[in-house]
Formats: sequence, structure tokens, C-alpha cells
Amino acid sequence: MSWLSSVRNALSLVVPTKKETPDNLWHKCKGCGQMVFAKEMEENLHVCPKCDHHERIGPRDRFAYLFDEGSSAELPAPKVAEDPLKFRDSKKYADRLKAARVATGEADAFVNARGRIMGHKVVIGVQDFAFMGGSMGQAVGEAFIRGAQAAIEDKCPFIVFTASGGARMQEGILSLMQMPRATVAIQMLHDAGLPYIVVLTDPTSGGVMAAYAMLGDVHIAEPKATLAFTGRRVIENTIREKLPDDFQTSEYYLEHGMIDMVVHRKALREKLATVIEYLCPERAAA
Repeated sequence: MSWLSSVRNALSLVVPTKKETPDNLWHKCKGCGQMVFAKEMEENLHVCPKCDHHERIGPRDRFAYLFDEGSSAELPAPKVAEDPLKFRDSKKYADRLKAARVATGEADAFVNARGRIMGHKVVIGVQDFAFMGGSMGQAVGEAFIRGAQAAIEDKCPFIVFTASGGARMQEGILSLMQMPRATVAIQMLHDAGLPYIVVLTDPTSGGVMAAYAMLGDVHIAEPKATLAFTGRRVIENTIREKLPDDFQTSEYYLEHGMIDMVVHRKALREKLATVIEYLCPERAAA
């Protein structure tokens, strides 16, 4: 052993090694770009404490802060035909599904759960943008219908949180067929005298925006969410005009009467309870 190796080994016994910093200790805000403790973001409902930017979150986090503790139960994911068109682009559609399931832990992009919000019985459906951009395929359409049916069984409101890039191109016309199917499910809720409440989150666009996202009895949106049917550049090129800076945001939609209210995530639970009490006074009293 050389003298250099001996010195190095001796130093390793007395000099502490540098402790590795966990990768998930910090979170970079997508709104202001500032670094925030991940724990602080989690405790703040994934809203940046510096700029108030609302980060995208999935079904588990939604359910955790909306439902009364211990009151919720997730509905089983429906079984549908996978890859009915045997679609392939740069990857097989079946492989994309497998990768999304591993990454999110979800069967598909729409998850339902039943429970209570401040004592009020509800069924909540949440779209997960992390699962293939929350795209609407057969599984999403069927899950939406199952959620509506569960609300009818429980005689309670159906609340849907939308977050989607639109229809799932890998399923072609079968994806677009989910738009009228969801519309029929909403009509079933109306026939049963039950409210359908939509909470628009960032982003909601495409076929979802053209379907069940804008068919609610009450439309609520999170602050500064991007809400659109098609892209800003496509519209500007079509009408040959420059659009306002806040175009296709929650605040723009509220100003032009297309939604009912913009509600901060911290106030959303109480606001939903108030809306339910207003729409279902007899059930609230019971």
C-alpha cells in the first residue's frame, strides 16, 4: 500500500463524508421558480406560499383534503377493452398504458370515491393529468358514468375535478363517443334531481372542455387555471388578432360569465359544502 493510500484511509476515519441531500427535499415552484420545502408545499395543499401558484395534484391528494376524515371509500376502476384499435405511434399504446400505471399507481386517468364533505354525502370524480395528460378514453368515460350512477344510488351530488388535454388519440372515435355518453349520465343525474358540480383545474382543454367540463349546474375553477377548447396560437392564426394576456384563464372565464366562481384551494372544501347546502337543502337538513 502506498503512503498516499494510507493517508487517505486514515482521513476517512476522522473526516465525515458529505451527507447526500434527498431528491425530494425541495420543490421548484412552476409559477415563480422559487425553491420551496416539499414538506411546506404539502402542508399548504400544494399551493406555493410565495406566489400562490396552484400546483397540479392527483386523486389521492384531492380526496385527502376534501373528504371528512375516515368517511371516504374509493370506487373500483371499471374494466374496459384495452388498446381496442391496436394503436401504435412511436410506442405501442399498450406500453404507454403500462408506463402510466407504473408512474401514477392508477388504473387510468379518472378515479371516483364516495364519502362526506363537512357531513354532506357526495361522490367525487378526479381526473389525473399525470396519467397520459388526463386524456379521455373508454376507461375515463366508463368511470365518469360509474361515478354518476353511484351518486344516484347514494342520492347525493356528483362533483368532478377536471384536468385533461382532451380526447385520447390512441382510441380514435371510441374516445369521442365518451362525450355523448357522459352527457347522458349527467342527464340521469338531473332526472334524479341531483346536482352535478364541476371544479375546473389546470389544465382543462379539448374534448373534455367541450363535454362534461362545461355541463355542470355550478362551475368552480381554481385560480389561474388554463381552460380552453383549442390552443391560443390556433385561435390567433384563425381570427388574425392578438388575444388578451389572461385569455383562457379562470379569471377571464369568470369575468365573461362562463363560470360561476374562482375559489382558492384552501377555501374549496367549505365552498363546496355551502353549494351543496344551497342546492340540496332537504338533504342537508336531514
